[in-house]
Amino acid sequence: MDMKPLALIATLALSFNAHAAGGHHHGTGSVEAAIDGGQIRIALELPLESAVGFERAPKTDKEKAALADAAKLLNDANAIFVPTPATQCTVESSQVSIPHTDGAPADKDGHPDVDATYVFRCANPAALKGVETTLFKHFKRLYRLEARRVGPTGQGSMRLSAKQPTLSW
Repeated sequence: MDMKPLALIATLALSFNAHAAGGHHHGTGSVEAAIDGGQIRIALELPLESAVGFERAPKTDKEKAALADAAKLLNDANAIFVPTPATQCTVESSQVSIPHTDGAPADKDGHPDVDATYVFRCANPAALKGVETTLFKHFKRLYRLEARRVGPTGQGSMRLSAKQPTLSW
């Protein structure tokens, strides 16, 4: 990822503020978007409970299936984040960590979170008006995302919900 220093610093500052002020609250999560040239970097954090309905390791086949379904969805950036179509964005990379799945780190405080970073490359970044998320359609226990954005037109924040699923610029 070739982010300019100013955008990288802003992204890190947003991440730090979210972790320092936020905390783990069921039903809520955070999403941060940084635009740099033709690249959109989206960081997502949400409680595992909001995605699958439990925090511990799955015990039943139904819970194992719920965890596998959540992992499949969260690893498909195109299924959960939709930048303005005119930007002609494609997924460049994604990195997803889901507790209780292969390779995911164990939670330290008994409250595991899903952590993911998605990078989109856009042919026409000037056309970006927003990024819509479908997470609320898939995860019924998720009711709010605290969203922050930074880019060439400035920075801002808003609260996303099932009725307002688009982070706008």
